[in-house]
Amino acid sequence: MKNIIFPPARAVQDTIYIPSSKSISNRMLVIRSLAGSDAVLENLSESDDTAVMIRALQDSSGIRDVGHAGTALRFLTAYFAVQGTLVVLTGSERLRQRPVGPLVDALRSLGAKIGYLEKEGCPPLEISGRLTRGGDVRVSGNISSQFISALMMIGPLLDGGLRIELTGEVVSATYIRMTLALMNRCGIGATFTGNEIRIPQQSYRVEPMRVESDWSAASYWYLVSALLPGSGIILSGLSAKSLQGDAVAMRLFEPLGVESRSVDEGMLLVSSETVKPASVEHDFSGCPDLVQTFAAALCSLGVPFRFSGTRTLRIKETDRIAALQKEMARLGFVIRAGEEGAWIAWEGDRCDPVASPVIRTYDDHRMAMSFAPLAVRYPGLAIDDPGVVTKSYPAYWEHLQKAGFRVMEG
Repeated sequence: MKNIIFPPARAVQDTIYIPSSKSISNRMLVIRSLAGSDAVLENLSESDDTAVMIRALQDSSGIRDVGHAGTALRFLTAYFAVQGTLVVLTGSERLRQRPVGPLVDALRSLGAKIGYLEKEGCPPLEISGRLTRGGDVRVSGNISSQFISALMMIGPLLDGGLRIELTGEVVSATYIRMTLALMNRCGIGATFTGNEIRIPQQSYRVEPMRVESDWSAASYWYLVSALLPGSGIILSGLSAKSLQGDAVAMRLFEPLGVESRSVDEGMLLVSSETVKPASVEHDFSGCPDLVQTFAAALCSLGVPFRFSGTRTLRIKETDRIAALQKEMARLGFVIRAGEEGAWIAWEGDRCDPVASPVIRTYDDHRMAMSFAPLAVRYPGLAIDDPGVVTKSYPAYWEHLQKAGFRVMEG
């Protein structure tokens, strides 16, 4: 199945009810469960990832299948290491190829009992016993920040707390700071200074809270605004004062003619014709989920770019660098990448576009949502496997139609 998309007849004037942050939702669900609390978490994400997390935390069976949810796998690996029950963590075929070795090694160094049931370094995992000993652990800073966040959240439960030393370059530090802020909001006096995270042995105190709206989801509307000058889109519930690194979208899209204004309802995006920059450079280590969206925007607007901090894109839902290269080539753009994905760039090079292109999504929700707005430039653009958006933004296609896009099943 695929969705065939046609653009609105005019610039968009609408209010979009942005989903809540799954990053915050998933962290708070783990923290609440570690605390043994029943505090109300309002506005939880309705994404597949959060639904998986809720089921896994509530389930009492010995096998927890998290599907495609890499976040759930990583957070739950640490979570179950301190629970004292025998659990097998598994997931989809793609998830079973995603490395979890650095997290397992760190937990084992503290005394956790975790075994690989198939391929070394990858799920499924068998977790048994109860980890109680804290201490010092060294973790590479250039791995997924979710490994580090997973360790952080169990730190207060360990004897003597936990000290995490990050070696090398620290990527996605914004997500580490998000985890730190949420933990400290729940009564933990954790610190992150230089390359060292210190987490004291303390008890979580979880109070009712409302989860803020999702800046990753908002980025697709920034793309729509940039492609349709004259738009005025209110993103309901969105705040400039955010824990999310993806709030940098406000600054990224400003040179492309999109102004962000805080209003009572949330954030108002006002777009206008503007002289585009000659080229753009940006370090995405703190906001890797924006890479596909911003790359799609710049290519469509004819602005060359060079992005650094993209190494972790190789181990997302798909190899996002390879996927971006293949699918942008269908539209006529040649994107280059550095060794191990250290950088990606479009230098203005073009290739012959495919007639009536169908964009593959590779089981990756962000591929679907970052390419769909390009129908403004390519009317009739088709997106394969459109249902992948439920991973983070179930109402995405409905919202596009509400904004004036025509979406047809093909």
